Amino acid sequence: MDADCGGRARHALIGALMLATVSGPAFAASSTIGRTWPIAEPDAMTEIEARAARQPSLGERLGPRAGWSAMKAASLDIAQATRIRTLVPFYTVEADIALPDGRILYPKGFTFNPLDYVSLPQRLVIVHPRDLRWALGLARPTDFILLTAGDAITLSEKTGRPLFILEERVKARLGLTVAPVIVSQVGKRLELREYRPERREPAGARL
Repeated sequence: MDADCGGRARHALIGALMLATVSGPAFAASSTIGRTWPIAEPDAMTEIEARAARQPSLGERLGPRAGWSAMKAASLDIAQATRIRTLVPFYTVEADIALPDGRILYPKGFTFNPLDYVSLPQRLVIVHPRDLRWALGLARPTDFILLTAGDAITLSEKTGRPLFILEERVKARLGLTVAPVIVSQVGKRLELREYRPERREPAGARL
């Protein structure tokens, strides 16, 4: 360490020791020397809280949840018959996937079935809001319930169960056209079981 660095280090150490000394109990207990005046500036935290209270809430800034783009669910028609379809959810790589050394592991355009490597641990129960009671009655604790419309947050609070919206990309990925439909894995395929109106709750039993 050169002399200049050593000098700065010693000054910093002395300054730290002085700060610790004057801020310790011994200094706090000493008598006041000279004239004193009340603090005129408002407490910083009090000022921050006051300003925050005057700001509009997140909900006020974004407007009603019904207008949020993130709350827009993908729409589906109403199922008019009970049927079972199967789907192999092939996925095509959109860009080269390379190893750290630059070698290409999977080239762009490579197509594979994700179910060859992973399993879907839960079912997807996809319903219109009017069929929610029906879905709640048959869904397993691990199932995901997806809505084709409505306020999923409010309905989650009302039912006490997490609910989600059906996203357009999920609709397209699974080739969904109608609801109610339950999607589950069977072997290396997905099974889409659609339900006719007679299997749903009557209109008078809506939530």
